[in-house]
Amino acid sequence: MLISFHCSETYRYFDLPFCVPGWYPEALGEVLNGDRLVEAPYKLHFRVDRDSELLCKKKLTKEDVAKFRSAVTKDYYFQMYYDDLPIWGFIGKVDKEGKDLIEYKYYLYRHIHFDILYNSEHVIEITVHTEPNSLADLTEDKDIEASFFYSVKWKETTTPFEKRMNKYSQTSSLPHHLEIHWFSIINSCVTVLLLTGFLATILMRVLKNDFVK
Repeated sequence: MLISFHCSETYRYFDLPFCVPGWYPEALGEVLNGDRLVEAPYKLHFRVDRDSELLCKKKLTKEDVAKFRSAVTKDYYFQMYYDDLPIWGFIGKVDKEGKDLIEYKYYLYRHIHFDILYNSEHVIEITVHTEPNSLADLTEDKDIEASFFYSVKWKETTTPFEKRMNKYSQTSSLPHHLEIHWFSIINSCVTVLLLTGFLATILMRVLKNDFVK
């Protein structure tokens, strides 16, 4: 799933031209929630480390580059699940060292690193990081060749399985600059109040007419 930091819109992960997916069978609850889960191409076998594993090589057309650049500009991040644990990570970054907008540089992350903690036979925690030096330049509308990689590192922890969800109840587990959309919440509350007032007005008029009769 792809989610934008600036709006509430969500898209399927492979709406962007990432490496080819496989489909994942959906449970009834996922269908009702509107989730469209797909199987990611990353191979995260239990306690098997991987170092700079090649995911795929792709030729990105200028149209693909434009799609990725638009997503990076809007701060899109992905949401994945591993052993029912959520994972978040940004797909790219904007280099704003230039003063003018036309001087900005847009980059796509090509290398993802998974850190996974385990206790006995249980997965306790999973986090994702990106390699800052493994980037694809999206600044210009032109075809580019891009190779995508991933790494996996397993580490043992003493955290019991029963407490593995504790960290996910804290906002610190989300991408670092995600915030609550207060404007959307206030807008929803105002809309509910207006509708309630509108319905109350209609009901009062109906009751008044009944009393007159």
